[in-house]
Amino acid sequence: MTTAGASALPSTDDLRARARTSIDRIGVALPGGDDFAARTPLTGEDLFGLRATTADEADEAIAASHAAFLGWRTTPAPRRGELVRRLGELLRTHKGDLADLVTIEAGKIRSEALGEVQEMIDICDFAVGLSRQLYGRTIASERPGHRLAETWHPLGVVGVISAFNFPAAVWSWNTAVALVCGDTVVWKPSELTPLVSLACDRLLARAAEDVGAPRDVHRLLLGDRAVGERLVDDPRVALVSATGSTRMGREVGPRVAARFGRSLLELGGNNAAVVAPSADLDLAVQGIVFAAAGTAGQRCTTLRRLIVHRDIADTLLARLTAAYQKLPIGDPFDETTLVGPLISPAALDAMQDAVARAQAAGGKVLAGGNRRLADAAPGAAYAEPVIVRVDEQSDVVRTETFAPVLYVLTYDTLDEAIALHNDVPQGLSSSIFTRDQQEAERFLSAEGSDCGIANVNIGTSGAEIGGAFGGEKETGGGRESGSDAWRAYMRRATNTINYSSHLALAQNVSFL
Repeated sequence: MTTAGASALPSTDDLRARARTSIDRIGVALPGGDDFAARTPLTGEDLFGLRATTADEADEAIAASHAAFLGWRTTPAPRRGELVRRLGELLRTHKGDLADLVTIEAGKIRSEALGEVQEMIDICDFAVGLSRQLYGRTIASERPGHRLAETWHPLGVVGVISAFNFPAAVWSWNTAVALVCGDTVVWKPSELTPLVSLACDRLLARAAEDVGAPRDVHRLLLGDRAVGERLVDDPRVALVSATGSTRMGREVGPRVAARFGRSLLELGGNNAAVVAPSADLDLAVQGIVFAAAGTAGQRCTTLRRLIVHRDIADTLLARLTAAYQKLPIGDPFDETTLVGPLISPAALDAMQDAVARAQAAGGKVLAGGNRRLADAAPGAAYAEPVIVRVDEQSDVVRTETFAPVLYVLTYDTLDEAIALHNDVPQGLSSSIFTRDQQEAERFLSAEGSDCGIANVNIGTSGAEIGGAFGGEKETGGGRESGSDAWRAYMRRATNTINYSSHLALAQNVSFL
């Protein structure tokens, strides 16, 4: 059944035809097979059968990427930037095609899918500029006739392991920056979004053809966890950038460290927003609803905990409940839809289990939580975003559920709010809604939010590429995208240059 504000769903045949149109325009040749299937969460059905990368093919791809690196690292950085510039141009040309595939495979509403591709374009622009700004520094030497310098050099093969919820953008964050830094990339995407991955790989291959760059600066591996493990364990892969659950990070990090490789981990988030008594409630409602219900709660920066001052809790919750009851749920291609499907029925099961556990601990459901469109698409998972008011931060509240579940707690003092905010294992994104400058500054200070992202008067979602993206604690500590995140993809060298005719030792050491 559908409900007020919900849209009917397209058929699987229509989605298959739409996907075929996009991949044909981009020039993708599907690797037909029956190892696994490209599936759409819109109907819960398969679109195309695909062949997975074999272990031998994965090893060959890593070897080819390493061989390409030996030449790519000597290409001047501005020339490397030409490849990324061309990729950005192709993304502009095929923005709609790639956004269609993101919606079909990840279930994002149209504006969010287009926004994801725009984010890719933006990081390409950033990386092109970066290609002329890989700055080192000159350091004062204690010895006469000497100069100290710090230089940065390409690192090697970068293995990228990405998740379904941002099937293209996270790849671009890593790949655009890694390529201008002189690295090559081997990508193992989520097996839930192979069409998006094949399209991205083809666009980069076309860019390489157009500018005369080696094709093997980028290779794609399709398949399950076993394929990704080839990247994790291969000593030729200098850096493994992995996005996913904390559980996955606990496995990847030690295995890469055991071979003395580097890892860049972007893991779970259990993000919170504090709403202070002085908050602009119009602003807060807009920010909270998007952060909590956008992408059907399947962003790593999704708002999962709301910490509201007791004096305004009833007023704010009444407004949030009313907003939740009006959220249009259904076909993400419909321009009026705001909430599309969860990625799978298993995600819906986890959502319903979390709500049941919260209720068993005394929580009260204020809005949402019901399954929708079950008759129209029994293999898909559409659900109303849910608000649960709880008295304490129980285990279920402290655990990330990758679905649109918002837990609401109340506080009396800012000290109490910050303590509640930080009392979870994760540390990705955070925000405070307040018009009190002292409260805002305290939240951003060392004694405030312990997250990698801390916002004022906006929600927890919607980061721009200009800033470094990532978090602390069980979020993994990695940083991607803007600012100086590029340094993770390079190696540092400290140089001492003696331009005098004497050999002076540091610390006034005398020898010979």
